[in-house]
Amino acid sequence: MTNAASIDRLQHAATLEWSRSERRFVAATLVDAEGSAPFELGARMFISDDGQLEGSVTGGCVEAALAQEAEVIFGGGPPVVRTYGISDDEAAGVGLMCGGTVHILLREVTSEARDVLAKVAEARLNTVPAGLALLVDGANAGACMALVGTEVVGTLGETDLLDRSVERDLRGMVDHGQTGLRRYGADGAALGDDVRVFIRSWAPAPSIVIFGAIDFSAAVALLARQLGYDVTVVDAREAFVQSPRFAAAAETVVSWPQEYLASRELGPRDAVLVFTHDPKFDEPALRAALASGAGYVGALGSRRTQEQRVERLRASGVADADIARIAAPCGLDIGARTPAETALSVLSEIVASQAGRSGGPLRESAGPIHATTQHAAA
Repeated sequence: MTNAASIDRLQHAATLEWSRSERRFVAATLVDAEGSAPFELGARMFISDDGQLEGSVTGGCVEAALAQEAEVIFGGGPPVVRTYGISDDEAAGVGLMCGGTVHILLREVTSEARDVLAKVAEARLNTVPAGLALLVDGANAGACMALVGTEVVGTLGETDLLDRSVERDLRGMVDHGQTGLRRYGADGAALGDDVRVFIRSWAPAPSIVIFGAIDFSAAVALLARQLGYDVTVVDAREAFVQSPRFAAAAETVVSWPQEYLASRELGPRDAVLVFTHDPKFDEPALRAALASGAGYVGALGSRRTQEQRVERLRASGVADADIARIAAPCGLDIGARTPAETALSVLSEIVASQAGRSGGPLRESAGPIHATTQHAAA
C-alpha cells in the first residue's frame, strides 16, 4: 500500500469514528484553490465542540483560524466558505515551497450528513469506489449526497433536478477519478453558474499493463507502483516472467496479449505499454490495447521500428486514427538511456497525458502549475 493510500485509509477510519460518535463537530473541507495549495482538494479537518481536532487542510497555515470559525458555527452561525491567502513565509513555516489561496467550506455535520459520511468511509475502508458531493451555496449549504459503489445515498435538499444533475456528475467523476468544484443553475440544471457543488471522488487505483518481461518493464513497474498504479507484467514466455524482479512490484501473468486484455476492463485512467519488441506479440497487443478503453497506449522502440510497426498495423486493417493514438516511441524526450531513466520518461508522459499537459519545462509555460481538476488517489 502506498503512503498516500495509507493516509487515506486512516482518514476514512477517523471519519467513520467521528460520524458514529455523539459529539458535535464541524467539518472544514478544502473545496477550491488558486496557486499552489498545500494539500489536494477534498482535504478535511474535523473540529469538535470540546476542542478536539482531526485532520488538516493546509498543514498548519490556517487551522487555528478554522478552529475559531468553528466556534461561531457551534454558536448558531451558518455554513460558510472562508478564503485564505497563504503567504510564502507562512507556507515555508510548515515546510511548503510556496503559498496560494484556498477556499474552505465549514459546516456543522448534521445527523443526515453523518450517515452519508459513514457510508462513504465504510465503502473506502473496503476499497469500494465512492464519491461525495457537498453543496457549497444556498439555504442547505453543507448538505451532502454520495455515490457508494453504484448506490446513491443522501440528498442536497434543493431541487430534484440538482440531485439528478449532481448524480450524473458524481458517476462520471468517480469513473475518471476526478475531484473538483462544479457549478449548476439556480434550478439545478447542468448549465448555469448559480450553485456550487464540490465533488470528491475515490476511485480504484489506475492500472498499467506492461507486455514484455524485460529490464525496462521491471523499472517501470517499480516507479509506477510508487506513483499509486496497480501494475501487471504480462508475457507469453513463462521463463521470462518468473524472475523475482517483476513480482517485487507487479502482478505477473503468463498469457498472450489479446487473450489477457479480453479478460480485463480498462478505462481512461489506465495505460497499456508494449515492450515486447517482437511483431508476433507487438501487433496483437496494440490492436487489443486500442480496443480496451485504456486512456494511454504506448510502445517502446526506435523510430524505424515504429515506422515498420505502423505499416504492419495499417496492412492488418487498423485505422490511421487509431494508429495515431499510439504513443511510440513512448516517453518524454529527456535523453533517457538506462531502464530507470526510461521508466521516468515513460511515466512522465503518462502523467502529463492524464493531466492534459504537454510535459514541457514549467519555466516555459504559463497558467496554473497544478491542474484545476485533480485526479483522485486510490
